[in-house]
Amino acid sequence: MEARFTVFDTAIGRCGVVWRERQVQGSYLPERDENALRARIRDEHPDAGEERAPEPEILALVDGIRRLMAGEAVDLSRTTLDMSRVPPFHHKVYELALTIPPVQTMTYGEIADRIGAPGSSRAVGQALGRNPFPIIVPCHRVLAAGGRSGGFSAEGGVKTKLRMLAIEQGAWIPELAGSTPNS
Repeated sequence: MEARFTVFDTAIGRCGVVWRERQVQGSYLPERDENALRARIRDEHPDAGEERAPEPEILALVDGIRRLMAGEAVDLSRTTLDMSRVPPFHHKVYELALTIPPVQTMTYGEIADRIGAPGSSRAVGQALGRNPFPIIVPCHRVLAAGGRSGGFSAEGGVKTKLRMLAIEQGAWIPELAGSTPNS
């Protein structure tokens, strides 16, 4: 079965999801524009074919992402992810990151310690920078030591990360989250 994808509106912009047989192959944060988002999806998933209306399970995920990015505490950790192309170390990092609930954060070092790789906080950061499932695997909830923001590889960089955290925490900081949830 070929992969399918959909692009949808959220409070942070147009996001995307790619799936095959009810397994999420990838999720996408907004790009500079909608065309760039679709181009990235097609580039990373050349077998995705045309954009399709999501099946019920994927539609529920899309709704969950929309609600989460609108400030609702939604748990996406039970999403079925295809991690077959994910290296073992990254898999451990993503599995642990999935356990971080909305509004809470962990540090790169805490994740390294909890997966049994103390001292590998830089490698944890690199794994999260390659996260194929952003929002679902909440890499935006992982901070540097001392509560510093650390990096973020999505369009907009750290500003996007801080905006997502602000939305989840209900802190509508105009320069980070926009003046309303729909901005």
